[in-house]
Amino acid sequence: MGPLAGLKVIEFAGIGPGPMAAMQLADMGATVLRIERREGIELGVPRPLKYDLLLRGRQSVALDLKDPEAVCLVVELVAQADVLIEGFRPGVMERLGLGPDICLARNPRLVYGRMTGWGQDGPLAHAAGHDINYIALTGVLGAIGRAGQAPTAPLALAGDFGGGAMFLVMGVLAALLHARATGQGQVVDAAIVDGAASLATVFYGLSAAGRWKAERGTNILDTGAPHYDCYECSDGQWISIGPIEARFHAELARLLGLDAEALGAPGDEACWPQARAAFAGAFKTRSRDGWCALLEGTDVCFAPVLSFEEAPMHPHLKARGTFVQVEGVTQPAPAPRFSATPAALPTAPAAPSGARALQGWITADRISNWQHLLQEKETQA
Repeated sequence: MGPLAGLKVIEFAGIGPGPMAAMQLADMGATVLRIERREGIELGVPRPLKYDLLLRGRQSVALDLKDPEAVCLVVELVAQADVLIEGFRPGVMERLGLGPDICLARNPRLVYGRMTGWGQDGPLAHAAGHDINYIALTGVLGAIGRAGQAPTAPLALAGDFGGGAMFLVMGVLAALLHARATGQGQVVDAAIVDGAASLATVFYGLSAAGRWKAERGTNILDTGAPHYDCYECSDGQWISIGPIEARFHAELARLLGLDAEALGAPGDEACWPQARAAFAGAFKTRSRDGWCALLEGTDVCFAPVLSFEEAPMHPHLKARGTFVQVEGVTQPAPAPRFSATPAALPTAPAAPSGARALQGWITADRISNWQHLLQEKETQA
């Protein structure tokens, strides 16, 4: 099920954006085979496998890629694949004997996706880094935070997952269209610094036009504007508002019982301090649930600030099926949605399964040929 049914993807184990991209492809119906490391290297934050949700929807096999036999097996699998995804530092796959030249020689239609933070070239290409460093370099991190406070890391959303995984998926799918039209595969160099910079395109435009100040927390979309911010309620919970447009701003003033003229127009920065004080005082008079009862579903651009535990229980998200349960673990459903080729419910993350994972990739005779290698490696994994 899903629009990518029939697509075959080989994923080399990593953390963050690589697994996220592979999960997205699997969610949309691709058959993804994950090549796990056998050396026992801890990848990411330790937790039971069932909660490592980025590994859902696919099978895996544990191999020692320093073993020439294991490399030969991978090359045989590459011949059957449409896509390969790897997230090592530049040059590692080449040293393993699995670089683009070797893989594309074996499978000229292959789309070879490379996921890194700094990119395949440039002065920092071989340096270690994490999400916070990549978005720092692109100007994104420096723009996030309240006035007078330090930059605030937005989880790993702007870097690893937005600038990394999503751009890798987009690049892979674009390259697949080209490969199917021409028979020619290619390398997709997906760097988080490139993707994060691209996500910030509108802000670079605003900055160039003199409509975005460098000081954090002083602009309309960075909590500088009182009508685009979060406010504490009487019960200590929080709500968010975002009525940028004048008619929505006026509706919020009406429902809060505030004087719209005294608040000033949304774009009048001189009125922002008094508007902020008015909003803060008003929102302190009711609980979060009380504000939901009054404002939710109106045109004031409102939503309660929910926790990860609360969000799946919200009536709107429940009605849409935004979250699903897989073997008792609540998690986001596959997205986006397709009218003709809906995605199936994801399967839970699974441990490496040896020969069973190779079914549908190579013939039973070839699997038997590699059985000694798989048994040995799975036993030690």
